[in-house]
Amino acid sequence: MAMMIETDYLAAARKILLAASMFAGTAYAADTSTAGARCAEPAPIGAYRLDDGSTLDIGPAAAGQLRWRRDDGRSGALTAGADGVWTSTLGWTTRPDGHRVRFADCGRGGLRFDRLHGQRIALVQTDTRFQGSGVELAGRLTLPPGDGPVPLVILVHGAERESALRSYSLQRQFAAAGIGVFAYDKRGTGASGGRYTQDYLTLATDAVHALREAKRLAGARVGRVGYQGGSQGGWVAPLAARIAPVDFVVVSFGLAVSPLEEDREAIAFDLERAGFGGQSEAMRGAMQIADATARLIDSGFSEGYERLALLKAQYAKEAWYPSVRGNFSWYLLGNDEAIIRRDAPQLVPGIPANYDPMPLLRNLDTPQLWLFGGQDRDAPPRETLRRLGELQRAGRPIATALFADADHGMYEFETAADGERLSTRQPDGYFRLMADFIRGERLQPRYGQAALCARSPC
Repeated sequence: MAMMIETDYLAAARKILLAASMFAGTAYAADTSTAGARCAEPAPIGAYRLDDGSTLDIGPAAAGQLRWRRDDGRSGALTAGADGVWTSTLGWTTRPDGHRVRFADCGRGGLRFDRLHGQRIALVQTDTRFQGSGVELAGRLTLPPGDGPVPLVILVHGAERESALRSYSLQRQFAAAGIGVFAYDKRGTGASGGRYTQDYLTLATDAVHALREAKRLAGARVGRVGYQGGSQGGWVAPLAARIAPVDFVVVSFGLAVSPLEEDREAIAFDLERAGFGGQSEAMRGAMQIADATARLIDSGFSEGYERLALLKAQYAKEAWYPSVRGNFSWYLLGNDEAIIRRDAPQLVPGIPANYDPMPLLRNLDTPQLWLFGGQDRDAPPRETLRRLGELQRAGRPIATALFADADHGMYEFETAADGERLSTRQPDGYFRLMADFIRGERLQPRYGQAALCARSPC
């Protein structure tokens, strides 16, 4: 039955692809010449080669700020001073970290990062508009300097609604590492048309169209091709690879369970972190809440309000109750019925809540790299790692890496007095592992503190 479901799903995807009218996007070089003297965006944004041979990425951040990133995962927010020096704060905290950046001619003449000088890398950027599955999408191809073949990776969205063309630093970081990159705004976001959706089939079909457009633009420079998808992209990218075969798939902090199973596992992890994991009564009550929120979601937010209200009243005074967060249960617990009925359908439109990726993964021959955070409270990886381990033992070409101290988004963090997490950096080795895999290089024994399983048994 599972194989029949997968076959029907893929057949539907291919029909969508055939029905969509394909036309060539109009390509043009990205223009940064209009930036003002005060280094307004996008003038300083780009990848820079420093004197020591390393790279520094400068990207957009909050209003009036920029963000620097190193390939080892370090990062900070930059704020301009009156003397033309930009000062940095650690990661996503507000604590100064001592780093300073000065731009020459707003980056066009290079920069100075602490004591290192750097020159902008002459990445080749081509913006385009192309046809997705019934909508026009905005994309950008970024290539390393030169004219030889390079690996080409298509960046697949998560569930975020931000513009990938603005916010995805990987489009410059990978290109600076010799990898061609195609980023595009998911439908209903940024400069792309259509309505935002979380329907994986529609999004996977869009990803296949993005791949075709990227190959068209890159022409003779195309080498290996594949996808990198974060979070929700972990469901979408393998599906796209099954619809139209590629050479590799990278999944970052995604899962091999359904969205509803993700929420249950996140709630269980909530209780464990809060010290209630060994209390069967607490876990039983929390799973009752998970069942109730699942019913709401599975019914399209039309059924189950009475049951959820009863459970909230029953458990609201329990010591473990404030720790129940989950992936989306926190929203349903924190709002009343009227607000949920009004707003929730627009928050997760089209999401296939019971989608099981395992039938597809059991039959996917594409080499895959899955990367996880051991402290991921939104997408805990325990069950996914178990399932992928089974697939490894069955001979599927899957490698996994667990960064023990990372949260969702692959960010290490510090915990504030109120219990909130403040991201400080990404793990050392995370970027280098992805880049090596995309280039098709033999994986090294060590990538920072990652627990790497490149073959079974590990």
